Amino acid sequence: MASATLFTLQNSCSYTIWPATLSGNGAAVLGGGGFALPPGDTIQLPGPEGWSGRFWARTGCNFDDAGNGQCATGDCGGTIQCAGGGVPPVSLAEFTIGSGGGAAAKDFYDVSLVDGYNVGISVQASGGSGDCQSAGCVADVNASCPEELQVVDGGGAVVACKSACAAFDTPEFCCTGEHATSGTCAPTPYSEMFKAACPAAYSYAYDDLSSTCTCIGSDYLITFCPSI
Repeated sequence: MASATLFTLQNSCSYTIWPATLSGNGAAVLGGGGFALPPGDTIQLPGPEGWSGRFWARTGCNFDDAGNGQCATGDCGGTIQCAGGGVPPVSLAEFTIGSGGGAAAKDFYDVSLVDGYNVGISVQASGGSGDCQSAGCVADVNASCPEELQVVDGGGAVVACKSACAAFDTPEFCCTGEHATSGTCAPTPYSEMFKAACPAAYSYAYDDLSSTCTCIGSDYLITFCPSI
């Protein structure tokens, strides 16, 4: 019987974040769906065999005692415990654990900027076997985000960077319609900007070859605002 996969979430940002979790395939909800994580703190969440889902950071949140409120980025329905996905733009860490079953079943994981970027995020495998590459985005994409993709807060600070799909909603940017295959959806100047800043992260929907990581029997450290 395979043991649980341990996810350690670490906040290396200089401010509190509110990590959120979303499970796929009816899998167990980790961490109640969301919680506060002060700067410098870590939390460990065990994921059962076969778990799939995603993690992201919410920023600029205000919640009342009942857990209701909103976030400047990554909001998920106005509650601290998410019941759905985060509102883009948001940087995502995505996992499918033990795909295929058995002791040699691979984990698949990546960091995706397909839905845009809000904070840096990295994934490091530990204790596993196989390729077990690091995934992620260390760069501060908000600092170099083109004006047409910027999300700014009330004080004028850039808090997130939209994907070109979210900003312009056209088939060539969204890989939809006649651009819905890997052969017809090419990188764009915008996705290439994300890729140049974060070569170990997905930059657009068909950016598979260089961005998906695999490992067997690993635990994972997910760091928000990682340093080089």
